Formats: sequence, structure tokens, C-alpha cells
Amino acid sequence: MPSLFILMTLSLFSAFLAAEPSNTAAELDKLEAPLYTPFIERYMLDELKQLRIDQAATKNELMQQIVDREHNSVDRGVEYATSTVTYFFYIIAAASSLLVLVGWTSIRDIKERVHSLADEEISRLITEYEARLETMESMMRQKTRHIEENREEIELTQELQSHWLRAQQEPSPANKISIYDDILKLKPTDCEALTYKADAVLELNEPQWAVNLCHQALKIDKDNSHAFYQLACAYTAMNQIEDAIRYLKEALNRRDSYLIDIKDDAALQPLVEHELFKELVATFEIQS
Repeated sequence: MPSLFILMTLSLFSAFLAAEPSNTAAELDKLEAPLYTPFIERYMLDELKQLRIDQAATKNELMQQIVDREHNSVDRGVEYATSTVTYFFYIIAAASSLLVLVGWTSIRDIKERVHSLADEEISRLITEYEARLETMESMMRQKTRHIEENREEIELTQELQSHWLRAQQEPSPANKISIYDDILKLKPTDCEALTYKADAVLELNEPQWAVNLCHQALKIDKDNSHAFYQLACAYTAMNQIEDAIRYLKEALNRRDSYLIDIKDDAALQPLVEHELFKELVATFEIQS
């Protein structure tokens, strides 16, 4: 309220001065008494002093609040740091207790245990990979052996093929027999070589030899139709007609395509006019 009174007084005085600026000096000369009394002056000074005191008190109060807040912040920081350090030591104590419980009483024990676990794991991995490598080596040896066997078989097949080509191009029965012998040296169980050798032997007029060769072929393959056909030709050459027809029947039972050739085969011409031969041919012609 005092401050409001001072402000109103100053405002009225300023308005008075602003109302008649030209007559101010004259009016001031006419005044015989001062504008304000010492009482008003004292009052204004007291008000100013009180304002300064209030301002100083406000400032002190503000400073005290700031200091209190700083103290509170420092206290919270110290408390947080203390709690953190305390919890950290609790954790270390708990970890140490745990290590003691599991038997790791020192860092050295931990190191030794880690090394032991690492050695065990490495040993296990080495053993596992050694087993895998051994398996791979076994498979590679097996494949190498198969490749070698295939290579040998390919070489044998190529050599046999060359002998068969020579036999087809050779006109002499004796030379054919020699070539067939070479084939049988490479492959003793070759029924085809035995039966074709029997055919060449028949050309040399050796029917008994041909019979022996055909029986050797039948021991290897009991259903070899060419062996039965060559037996029929051999027994025809030995004039054993019934045996010849019996073996010819066996050949036709296994391959009826012989019907096309038997009437024109020179080795079977002695059978063509025989009744058993005609009955046999008629029977298979009806079946076909």
C-alpha cells in the first residue's frame, strides 16, 4: 500500500507538470511554501528502506533455497555412489561364495578348469574329425579300387573286342580257333567264345571236339541256345540223327528264330528230309 501511495503521488505531480508547461516557472515563483512537508519525505524514505529490506530478505531466502537444493543433490549423489559400491561388493562376495561352493577357490583354479575343459573339447573334436577322415579315406580307397577294377574291365573289354573283330575278319577256321583261344585265356567263362570255337571246329570236321566245347558252354550257361544248336550240328555230322534233332528241339525251345535258318544251314542238310525233322519244324511253325 505505501508503494501504491508513492506511485499515485508521483503520477499526479507528473500530470500537473505536463498540464501547463509554459506557466510552471511562474507558478513556482508564486508558491510561498514547499510542495511536500518533511513528514511526507520521511514517509517516502521509510518506504524505500522497507523495499530494500524486503528485497534483501527475498534474495537471502532464494539463496538459501538454492543452497538447500544443491545440498540435497550432493546427498543423493553420495547415497547413490555408496549404494552402488555396496551392491558391487555384495556381488563380488556372492560370486566368491559361489566359486567356493563349486570348488573354484582361486583364479588359478578357474584358469586350470577352463584349460581342462578346452583340452577335453579339443580332444573330442580331434577324435571326431579323425573318425570322419578315416571314413573318408576308406570311401576313397573303395572308390579308387572300383575305378581300378573298372579300368581293368574296360581294358579287358577293349582287348576282347579287338579279338572278336579279328575273328570276324579271319577266313581260316584254324586261325579263328587260335583267336577264340586267346579270348578264352582272357575270359575262361565266355560261352559265346566256346560256341563259336565249336562252329570253327566243325568246319575242320572235328564234331566230337565241337561236342566237348558245347558241353563246356552248357556247364557255364545251361540255357545257352547257341550251344544246343552247335550240338545239333555236331551230332548231325556224326550221323546221330535222333540226338541231333533232340538238341535242335532244345535250341528252338529257347530261340524260335532258328526256324529261319535251319533249312538252309549246310551243317543240318542231312536232317532236312528226315521225318522227325519235318515234324519238329511243323510243330514250331504252328506254334509261331
